[in-house]
Amino acid sequence: MTPAAAIAQARALLLAEGFVEVGQGTRGESFYFRLPGTDGQVRVANHARTPRQRLKHPEVAASLVVAGPLSEAALRVRLSATLRDFRARQRLADDVGQGGPTSVR
Repeated sequence: MTPAAAIAQARALLLAEGFVEVGQGTRGESFYFRLPGTDGQVRVANHARTPRQRLKHPEVAASLVVAGPLSEAALRVRLSATLRDFRARQRLADDVGQGGPTSVR
């Protein structure tokens, strides 16, 4: 698949997982999704974020970057890894918010 087709497929897969699209980059190259009931976002784009973008937008918990052609199988593997990262960061945020072992007292 071309990067554009892979991004379109990733968007469809995220929607099928229950995510809601909550934003789009100004150039139409980045798409942002939130799982209802969570604070973090998943970003799907054709380019990586800069360190400055990471600092300005900490709500993005995980990103899937598709910069080159991918097979559907490779896309699914990468999306699974992105969702695993997203869920791990959500669990960490929940632990901190509830005074869990990773919070500072």
